[in-house]
Amino acid sequence: MTQERTLSRSERLRLLTQTTRDTDMGRLLRMFWHPIALSRDLAAGKAMPVKVLGEELTLFRGEGGQAHLVGGRCRHRLTLLHTGWVEGDRIRCMYHGWQFDGTGACVERPAEKEAAPPPNAAIAGYPVHEYCGMVFAYLGEGPAPEFDLPRKDVLERPGALVVSTKETWNMNWFQQIENSLDAVHVSFVHQALRVGSFGRAVTASLPELSYEENEAGIEQTARRSADNVRKSDWTFPNNNHVVVPGLTKDDPWIDFVIWMVPQDDEHSTRFTLYALPPGNDAANKRFIDYFSKYGSYNAEDHCQELFLEGKAPPEGDLLAGLISAQDFLAQKGQGVIADREDELLGRSDLGVVTLRRIFWRELDALRENRPTKRWHRRAKPLELPTQPGLKKEAATA
Repeated sequence: MTQERTLSRSERLRLLTQTTRDTDMGRLLRMFWHPIALSRDLAAGKAMPVKVLGEELTLFRGEGGQAHLVGGRCRHRLTLLHTGWVEGDRIRCMYHGWQFDGTGACVERPAEKEAAPPPNAAIAGYPVHEYCGMVFAYLGEGPAPEFDLPRKDVLERPGALVVSTKETWNMNWFQQIENSLDAVHVSFVHQALRVGSFGRAVTASLPELSYEENEAGIEQTARRSADNVRKSDWTFPNNNHVVVPGLTKDDPWIDFVIWMVPQDDEHSTRFTLYALPPGNDAANKRFIDYFSKYGSYNAEDHCQELFLEGKAPPEGDLLAGLISAQDFLAQKGQGVIADREDELLGRSDLGVVTLRRIFWRELDALRENRPTKRWHRRAKPLELPTQPGLKKEAATA
């Protein structure tokens, strides 16, 4: 038997950033559901292009309301399929009229003579699932797993208000993943540009860190004092759940749930859900009005004014845009794909080290044809504490 070659450090680091189907990470990520679009962006009878894990795809919603995900190009002459039109639960190519159903099977070729299109006329087709205003897809082989790991109890509370947003950044997805497991950055990054309610609540104090792997991912604890403890409920492979202060000191804290999804190795999309616990009409109105005005902020669109002018989002943007701009500065400042070979890690990078070790463990298992871990939703939701001096209506995860 030939012994497998041991990968060098540089090769192992590159594994973390590669996401196409022919890579180890690409294979691993395709074992999970990922958000690919906001439900509100896809009207019935319409189609749109999406790019996920290096694949060009077509997302369309049938006239009856069901979403479908198929290949990005027609099997015939390879033109972009989203430029065609939806008929019932099928999409027709605008070039020569080839028609495909929601599984990617070709069901009609108008100019051809045979009774039925051959099997090789099919294009890719993937399962989709809509949840909390997002369209999720499973791009792996075989039957899709149960849609359970992405779910959060706080998103399903009767009376809760849930808002979805997205931003696409010109950077590798893993920089955003590592940021979620770097609790120390909060003491610095979220003091930049302008200190908002989030920065004030967490404070600039340096935390003591601990990390515990569980059945869903990693529980991160950052203890700055006895009454200033912050937890993150990170779910494998690319989701984080924290709480952030409400829009005023009297509003309940907001659950912030975020996925970092690779478009390709140089672009990634942050899909976010903000969930306000059931509350009074005034808090609900502030929440709705805020996201109506500021919910479309995309830090990438403001790259020059952030980096060269130090210009923060508008003063009224107290939450999503400010947090996003601060994170963008730190992560985009690493480059499109961070050069991890030249970094110098320390004790405060325990979360980053823990994260990489878990991914390398899973990638090694996949490459060696061993079973990977069976990740599943936490049996007991994690309580995410708020901070002192602010109204304590903490949501639980």
